[in-house]
Amino acid sequence: MRTGGPVLRIEHLAISFHQYERGLRRRTVTPVVDMSLEAYAGEVLAIVGESGAGKSLVGMATLGLLPPNAEESGVVRFHGRALDHGARRRLAGHEVGLLPQSPAFLDPLSRVGTQLRRAAKLAGITDSRGAASEALQRRGMAPSVMRLYPHELSGGMARRVLFALATMAAPQLIFADEPTPGLHESSAAEVLADIRGLADSGSAVILVSHDIDQALTIANRVVVVRAGRTLEQAVPSQFAGDGSALRHPYSRALWRALPRHGFELPAGGIDSDLPRPAAAEVSVGAGAPGTVAL
Repeated sequence: MRTGGPVLRIEHLAISFHQYERGLRRRTVTPVVDMSLEAYAGEVLAIVGESGAGKSLVGMATLGLLPPNAEESGVVRFHGRALDHGARRRLAGHEVGLLPQSPAFLDPLSRVGTQLRRAAKLAGITDSRGAASEALQRRGMAPSVMRLYPHELSGGMARRVLFALATMAAPQLIFADEPTPGLHESSAAEVLADIRGLADSGSAVILVSHDIDQALTIANRVVVVRAGRTLEQAVPSQFAGDGSALRHPYSRALWRALPRHGFELPAGGIDSDLPRPAAAEVSVGAGAPGTVAL
């Protein structure tokens, strides 16, 4: 049961990138057009949708990690306070944690202990060595793991190290970006259980996933996105049966296209009765703007 307002509230977020071709031709691509969502303490909010829908960019914006050629509009609020990009960047590693998609996120040239101590210092923890050891123990690993390099870890160990890094500062908000691709079903279930445990411990968790079935096992709410837009917010029970309780046609089509439903598609394909992806304005030098499909 919710006892307060959202930890994170995103209002009409749009993200554009300015790109140059052959040094002279400039174009602007807008992969995130209009995203809005709320994340509450103790809950898992799943963001689902097709690849390229802008799901991971929401996390980059939340953490203040957008590259210099990005332009952002809309409002991102943390506990009700609107924060600019720089203020959000300062929250990363403190109040906001990132659980990345791949163990490749680990520094291959640094021992596990060095990376954990670095995260502890970033979080303002004085006893960084003790905090690193405790973080490993919370994830079921011995302190001896601190002496290992990432290439010496098994896949499961590497993911537990990522969990230790993401939760070093006991963040109020955790962004889990596609944490299960390529994992065996049992390993994926273990990762999802750990993510659910973070929410049960009081954090707000945003889970980005392309796998609706997996997301529904732990999510309190589900946001469906497409072509950079928030289409619908639903609860897991709305995905029961043929998904007729879902409001948006794309949400229903996405659900019915799963293997369990026999890959059912609308006549003419999944786009036949849905809005086409938005086109982004492209400025080409001083000439007339054009469009590019996203």
